Amino acid sequence: MGSIYRLLLLVLCFSLSIPAMAEDDHDKARKALESGQVLSLQQILQKISKDHPAQVIEVELERKSNGWIYEIKQLGADGSLSKLEVDAKTGIVLKQKLKK
Repeated sequence: MGSIYRLLLLVLCFSLSIPAMAEDDHDKARKALESGQVLSLQQILQKISKDHPAQVIEVELERKSNGWIYEIKQLGADGSLSKLEVDAKTGIVLKQKLKK
């Protein structure tokens, strides 16, 4: 019986730590925007819209070893799915993956 309680306690502790980690990531991203380390999502979307006109379906801002990267998933008019990696400071598309 004791091992069940320990397992439940472990699960509870882990589940409480996930929102704290997510909030920490959110704070880091907000501070990066406020300090000018990254462009706003609106600015990024304006920069890429001419060469990549598609409906945005998901966006993530991630800190990587080479800086902040926006990962943008788009749905094309033909139903194709694309994933862009965009330098968050310059708005330059670094990588594009297409799925049809």
